[in-house]
Amino acid sequence: MHRPRRSLSLDQPHRCPIIAFMRRVVVTGLGPVAPNGIGAKAFHEAQLLGKSGIRRITQFDASNYPVQIAGEVDVNPEEYIDKRELRRLDRFTQLALIAGHLALQDSGLELEKEDRTRIGTLIGTGIGGMITWQEQSKVLFEKGGTRLSPFFIPMMIANMASGQLAMKYGFMGPSSTVVTACATGSDAIGNAFRVIQLGEADIMLTGGTEAVVTEMAIGSFGVMRALSTRNHEPEKASRPFTLSRDGFVLSEGAAVLVLEEYERAKARGAKIYAELVGFGRSADAHHITEPHPEGAGAALAMRAALKDAQVSPEQVGYINAHGTSTPVGDKAETLAIKKVFGDHAYKLSVSSTKSMIGHLLGAAGAIEAIASVQALLSGVLPPTINLDDPDPELDLDYVPNTPKEKQVQYVLSNSFAFGGMNATLLFKRV
Repeated sequence: MHRPRRSLSLDQPHRCPIIAFMRRVVVTGLGPVAPNGIGAKAFHEAQLLGKSGIRRITQFDASNYPVQIAGEVDVNPEEYIDKRELRRLDRFTQLALIAGHLALQDSGLELEKEDRTRIGTLIGTGIGGMITWQEQSKVLFEKGGTRLSPFFIPMMIANMASGQLAMKYGFMGPSSTVVTACATGSDAIGNAFRVIQLGEADIMLTGGTEAVVTEMAIGSFGVMRALSTRNHEPEKASRPFTLSRDGFVLSEGAAVLVLEEYERAKARGAKIYAELVGFGRSADAHHITEPHPEGAGAALAMRAALKDAQVSPEQVGYINAHGTSTPVGDKAETLAIKKVFGDHAYKLSVSSTKSMIGHLLGAAGAIEAIASVQALLSGVLPPTINLDDPDPELDLDYVPNTPKEKQVQYVLSNSFAFGGMNATLLFKRV
């Protein structure tokens, strides 16, 4: 049933009270482009095998950098995008278009039969066209401003992934972009969820994209000491919830989900992965990079998602954690989970798929949303790999090293960001 929203009584005597109904929203298409798998089937299989996508950097010579590892996507964009167009697209947009293509293909939508004014795009990115920015900066300082590319701005700006996806398929519904650092992917999906709930569109292509395996990003995150320096063992570098965790692993990638109003999805016989039932967000109001040490903001976001869905903490069986493999972050998230779930925290399962794919920044929440709905559908929870030296202060079930068969009804997916921004999605098994 549709959930009624609060009725609004208006002071003006000539206007009637407004009563709106929130429409149900389901996931009908998945398009992951990850370091360990491209496409829904390959990505899911990689998760269940505990396959790491972390390797030594190949996109530039990192031999003189303290950090020499990253999660790179092995994909040929020419298989998906016209070669002439590629020159005008930063890699973050290219990856988004590939993810969008895969999501649409997976959804089974017949676009020639659809009203494209009722389909929108909402693709987020944490940083945008950093590759283009870096390349054009070199041109500026070496050759002067008159030699800059006329495509520099439209290649670099953050909204171009969403815009290009809309242009490629002629989608004329709401199109926008979210930029909330590492919470971006979840925020984008949450905002698209609201668009459909409120009837502004019937279908939304939503998610996140990031392509920042560059000298600038590796160098700058490195001097912040935010990244793992476990260069000798790339596949073991991302180690959430372990005693030896020493930072996150930077990765590139994209993920697009097709969200659809439930009744129309059911009417067309769509494959429904899960229902999106809750979205919560908050701010730590604490520090530019570090989370609140007691997980206060993270707890607020999780509680907000549960309240939005009218679901009790005891109904949640699995949490796809933000789990970055940073000393402070993993501890704060564990504390937040305990705050929200109390004794039930020891009965549910928690895992970090970042252990396998690294941190996709603005795409992280979206790729983890895909992992979450696949866990709901399959009844198998993805593991936290590399968990061979557990931190004794972190004592929840982190699904260590091997997947776990467990049928759950509700899954939370967490994303927390620089700037203290927090976003949580809640999915329900259909």
